[in-house]
Amino acid sequence: MALLETTAITKSYGDHEVLKGIDFAIEPGEVVAVIGPSGGGKSTFLRCLNLLETPSSGHVVFDGEDLLAPKVDLDRLRSRMGMVFQQFNLFPNMTALKNVMLPQMDVLKLSKQEAETRALKLLEKVGMTSRAQIYPNRLSGGQKQRVAIARAVAMNPKVMLFDEPTSALDPEVVSDVLDVMAGLASDGMTMVVVTHEMGFARKVADRVVFIDGGKIVADLPPDVFFSDANTSPRIQAFLDKVL
Repeated sequence: MALLETTAITKSYGDHEVLKGIDFAIEPGEVVAVIGPSGGGKSTFLRCLNLLETPSSGHVVFDGEDLLAPKVDLDRLRSRMGMVFQQFNLFPNMTALKNVMLPQMDVLKLSKQEAETRALKLLEKVGMTSRAQIYPNRLSGGQKQRVAIARAVAMNPKVMLFDEPTSALDPEVVSDVLDVMAGLASDGMTMVVVTHEMGFARKVADRVVFIDGGKIVADLPPDVFFSDANTSPRIQAFLDKVL
């Protein structure tokens, strides 16, 4: 049974239709890499999954509940969906540790001691223990993103959504963040990852979804997507440019 599923979702801004009827489903424990050309609708699709963007039509069902249904408790459902952005969105006036603690106290209603214990374990998991008392303005981009991932995981989400999490990073730190994400995947986290990192899509993802022109053009296992067996001229043209 799908944990997260969309049916015929569209998204328009005025006369411009960005998404043109997308059907998608992900089961618990799956990792799906979403790739495609810039402007094809990848990030809009991802943001529709937790209603940061409201679809113009269609349905988004998460954990058995339609996010677009009247009177749905959207805040409750969103609290089960972790989101990691291109820009890290850390609180600048709080240390790395407190950035990970605060949502646990505010949303999960954990005590300060409980939140701190969990936060320290998660910072250790992402390799940030030594930077726990450092403020964001003294962290590198890769370090900020690892704190952002720890903060999202701290909420015990059922699914993690990543919107090009390495696109704002210097090349030499990209691998650090990808290693953290691969670790989450190996732990069984359900993940939808919009990414330009083809190596991650090839090695970590269970499926590769190619979005172009507001539609899903392909949804394939990575060994098929990246092989000569994929005979789509559009996909081959894309891969020729990015590989």
